[in-house]
Amino acid sequence: MKLLKKCTAIKVLLWVALTCVGAHAWAGQVAGIVMQLSGPLMAKKADGKVKLLAIKSEVEQGDTLLTEKDTYALIKLIDNSEITLKPNTSFVIEQFSYAAEQPDGDHAIFSLLKGGLRSVTGLLGKRNKERFEMKTPAATIGIRGTTFVASYVTSPAAGLPTAPPSAGAALAPGLYVQVLDGLIHVTNPAGTSNFAAGQFGFTPNFQQPPVILPVNPGIKFAPPPSFSAPLPGPGSAAGGAKPATIDCVVR
Repeated sequence: MKLLKKCTAIKVLLWVALTCVGAHAWAGQVAGIVMQLSGPLMAKKADGKVKLLAIKSEVEQGDTLLTEKDTYALIKLIDNSEITLKPNTSFVIEQFSYAAEQPDGDHAIFSLLKGGLRSVTGLLGKRNKERFEMKTPAATIGIRGTTFVASYVTSPAAGLPTAPPSAGAALAPGLYVQVLDGLIHVTNPAGTSNFAAGQFGFTPNFQQPPVILPVNPGIKFAPPPSFSAPLPGPGSAAGGAKPATIDCVVR
């Protein structure tokens, strides 16, 4: 009986060890490369360490990317999609896997916790658009081959309404979207709405469905002009020398 209990305990310990190793390997997979920066960009790793990133630094699954108040950061993912982060943004790469020869393994799950971004669909989104999710505290964004801007406004001064704002008014807390090309769908437990090119949308929380706004409520996205220059694909950097990173870790 004691021998059986001992064997069972060993099996449990082995399972736990293998699980931890697997989780660590998943979190460390390269998802893309920093291609443009206008200020400090930090990556909080899955193990809690914080690293200061530079142009050509790799970003990985499990990273939480944090921009400072004047920082725009353009990330080129391994499928040639692009995520450009606005200042004061917190963005999580929960899962990103892409291999040209293995479409069944495509997965793209992100979380926008605060701030804003512009997303340009890459190869993954074109062949497996249903496997792309951009989660926010108010709704989840799906794509249909798209370029879109999303901004999540956290609670500002007390007393601001949670209704769709009028043009020029202070932005109420919630999720704002702007579609530049293609189509997106925004979903939460209260409902789903589709937004096409040229349209703006808003939802304050999970209890209210997304709605179309008649005009731009004040969504601002103005990266430096250099961000508009053509970018090489991340594969060109990854295929040669390993991209340089700043090995500055905050423990």
